[in-house]
Amino acid sequence: MKKLTFIFCFLLMICNAQSQNIYILCGKLIDTKSGNIKTEQTIVVNQNKIIDVMDGYVMPRNAVDKTIELKDKVVMPGLIDMHVHIEMEYDNKTRINKYTLNEADVAYNSVGFAKSTLLNGFTTVRDLGGTGVNISIKKAIEAGKIPGPRVFTAGKSLATTGGHADPTNGSSRVLIGNPGPKEGVVNSVEDAKKAVRQRYKNGADCIKITATGGVLSVAKSGDNPQFTIEEVKAICDMAKDYGMHVAAHAHGDEGMQRAIIGGVKTIEHGTYMSDKTMELMKKHDAYLVPTITAGKEVAEKAAIKGFYPDIVVPKALAVGPQIQGTFAKAYKKGVGIAFGTDAGVFKHGNNGKEFGYMVEAGMPAMETLQSATITNAMLLKMENEIGQVKKGFFADIIAVDDDPTKNISTMENVVFVMKGGKVYKK
Repeated sequence: MKKLTFIFCFLLMICNAQSQNIYILCGKLIDTKSGNIKTEQTIVVNQNKIIDVMDGYVMPRNAVDKTIELKDKVVMPGLIDMHVHIEMEYDNKTRINKYTLNEADVAYNSVGFAKSTLLNGFTTVRDLGGTGVNISIKKAIEAGKIPGPRVFTAGKSLATTGGHADPTNGSSRVLIGNPGPKEGVVNSVEDAKKAVRQRYKNGADCIKITATGGVLSVAKSGDNPQFTIEEVKAICDMAKDYGMHVAAHAHGDEGMQRAIIGGVKTIEHGTYMSDKTMELMKKHDAYLVPTITAGKEVAEKAAIKGFYPDIVVPKALAVGPQIQGTFAKAYKKGVGIAFGTDAGVFKHGNNGKEFGYMVEAGMPAMETLQSATITNAMLLKMENEIGQVKKGFFADIIAVDDDPTKNISTMENVVFVMKGGKVYKK
């Protein structure tokens, strides 16, 4: 009899735990869909989903339910950053690290980067290139082994020989080798197809190409086109077959045009984008991911002697100051804007600075928040699951102290973070 009573109580305890609701009392709640800010709202969370959003402060109905008071805070959905590098954080040792760090070292470092990203309000990110360890990090987060944002990753970026993401750039002739599609190096249409299939096999969610030269690669040009239109088209067509979209790192205008015509969905950085390219983006429904914070950072660090290799410095000094101005022009022309920072080029967790730079360049604060929520959710085909505080959506919820439409710097200090119904910061 005692045994049956124990079993009954144990089962009752499990049922109660599973049915527990969390009532979040919000002083202000940002409706990212409408762009309105509502007052005195209650969000009800059960397990990993939002099951209701109600007017007024509604108190729990059952003894097992829990209350979280955010009556003096401004609440909004978890943020989405469309351009991070979860494996690394650039410093003056980054160049040597690829020869001295093992995969286990990279993975261990990534744990801290992922946690910092989450604790600063970014509950979902798109990782645009690493060694492939980023796929393992994504899996570890999904399995609940480590805290971090929901990750959509490109795995290893695609480049041409000597291009921005060629993994052997800057190596000695003994080490330079001849990397191919498996390593992410493409030199033909056939290579392009194989490289996409390899990324799919590896577990990537999307594809990233380096359509032009880059600032931090050990190569002379930071903006020359590095793929043919035929190669880009082959990559985009193959990615579409496998349910993936394509992002293109691009600073130079010609490389951007080839990428857009070839079918990419997002242009990363867009530094030297012309009016013609902006019109092309609108025509093809492509989005600009500005990464202004990274531009500011590389220009600042280029002034520190020895921080970057000599070949990088002139590129950083030229490209960095241009990005914010290009963003301002593209926004005013009606180009779609997707929030993304290039965190990893700068310190993970400082992603929120991007909001201030976007506002400074002329984008209204509410629109910057929408770019980091509903726009990015749509691009990730998650528009019915993330990006809004809404019934049926994942319980990705954050809070800040002030109204960001009046004080955008508050986005740099997120004080409450819930992801998938679990509180990580309060």
